[in-house]
Amino acid sequence: MPASKEELAGEEKVTDGEIAPDFKLKGDDGKVYSLSNFKGQKQVVLYFYPKDDTPGCTKEACSFRDNLSSLNKSGVQVLGVSMDDAESHSKFRAKYSLNFPLLADIDGKVSKGYGVYKLKNNYGKKYWGIERSTFIIDKSGKIKKAIRRVQVDGHVDEVRRYL
Repeated sequence: MPASKEELAGEEKVTDGEIAPDFKLKGDDGKVYSLSNFKGQKQVVLYFYPKDDTPGCTKEACSFRDNLSSLNKSGVQVLGVSMDDAESHSKFRAKYSLNFPLLADIDGKVSKGYGVYKLKNNYGKKYWGIERSTFIIDKSGKIKKAIRRVQVDGHVDEVRRYL
């Protein structure tokens, strides 16, 4: 049985310098991804976004897409995470030719673990969802920088400053 929204609500539990919570999530390509797979090999830019194929999320994903080659030269793996399913991710990735995996956190456990599943307020309407956030995780598995309440414009440049 899926967790209730209240059970999913996360506080800002992970911060700079802490060990990043590991996970196993299915990607849009059918593979299962785990943070521990990259330990000792690459830095990881783990970004959480609210919903596939919405204006802000599309702009953010396309910005990572357009800058991926320079990020890869720095030894970085970009992973996008939302609570959409793998099929939705696959369509989103294909539509915008995204060149990095999108991971399906359907039950919200990973989002909760990173403290990004929040009660949100949009023009007076309250609802539960992912607060746009990015975690830069070093090769040892520690959070180098937690960026919360991300502003899409200029975000990739902000990420680059912390790499």
